[in-house]
Amino acid sequence: MSDGPVWLVGLMGAGKSAVGRRLAARLDRQFVDSDLEIERESGSSIAEIFAREGEGAFRSRERAFIDAWSGRAAIVALGGGAMAQSGIPEKLARTGRSVYLRALPTTLAARVGTGEGRPLLAGLDAAGRLAKLGELLVARSPFYDAAEVAVDTDGKSAEAVATEICAALTEEPG
Repeated sequence: MSDGPVWLVGLMGAGKSAVGRRLAARLDRQFVDSDLEIERESGSSIAEIFAREGEGAFRSRERAFIDAWSGRAAIVALGGGAMAQSGIPEKLARTGRSVYLRALPTTLAARVGTGEGRPLLAGLDAAGRLAKLGELLVARSPFYDAAEVAVDTDGKSAEAVATEICAALTEEPG
């Protein structure tokens, strides 16, 4: 495995944080969650950043975070929209290995619950959250599909997904 980061990508609720912690423990690497780091550095929640500065400002912070972590041997959970930014899929491929945690909209909706703290789901009822997650999945799947590895997370524990990722990352390319 390379010394660069393992980038975990996928929609909110795919399991990036839960799987990332387990993967980091297995691979003896640091785990970092981009959203949590951005919140820590800014002193504001993601929802507050979106409300006060807009999505564009948040995406700029996200891009700076990716730049800062590109050279580190870490397991990095990226926000759901990071991969859809121009040039990011290519940057992730150049600097490390990317893993798409794939899940159905119904699974994602069940995992995010009320969507509290998730600006793109703010103010939506259960049906609205499910519809929005479906729309986001359609829009972002082409970007997520650029990941080197894809693992389905529906009906699987974070531990089982981490096991699959470890196996995929240690396979020799054909």
